[in-house]
Amino acid sequence: MVFSVYTLLPMKNEKLIIHGKFQSILSLAQKMEKTHKSFGTGEMISHSEIHLIEIIGDTQDLSVTDISRHLGITKGAVSQSLKRLENKGFTTKKSDPENLSRSIVLLTSKGQTAYWSHKHWHETMDGGFLKYLDELEDETFEIIVDFLGKVESFLKLRIESDV
Repeated sequence: MVFSVYTLLPMKNEKLIIHGKFQSILSLAQKMEKTHKSFGTGEMISHSEIHLIEIIGDTQDLSVTDISRHLGITKGAVSQSLKRLENKGFTTKKSDPENLSRSIVLLTSKGQTAYWSHKHWHETMDGGFLKYLDELEDETFEIIVDFLGKVESFLKLRIESDV
């Protein structure tokens, strides 16, 4: 008999399957976060760095404050990440002509290469998955969205828990 590590109650096989998939997804997400890729630049870029590059590439005229609001992290954390990207040659800053006390973050040509390579990677990798989602019945789609919302809430509680 298999027991849940959370409740010490016996788990039904169906719940055990979901629990196993959940643990696998968490493990894969952790591995993905640690995996660096070059995205055609010859320079290794972390998962968080390429997604910061993506945000900058997707939106024009962003400041550090804009990026921090978008990501829900501190301006200091954004500044540190941007400094790493700048040191690697992916980003630069320029003064905002409309507000000289504000700096705009831009991608360099190397940053543009990484941005477009990442976009292409997503088109290649996500294509089948997006097709799958498009073909789902509305009711099934709603069940998945509801389930993912519950998983998200569970993870937030786990993070905030001191146990």
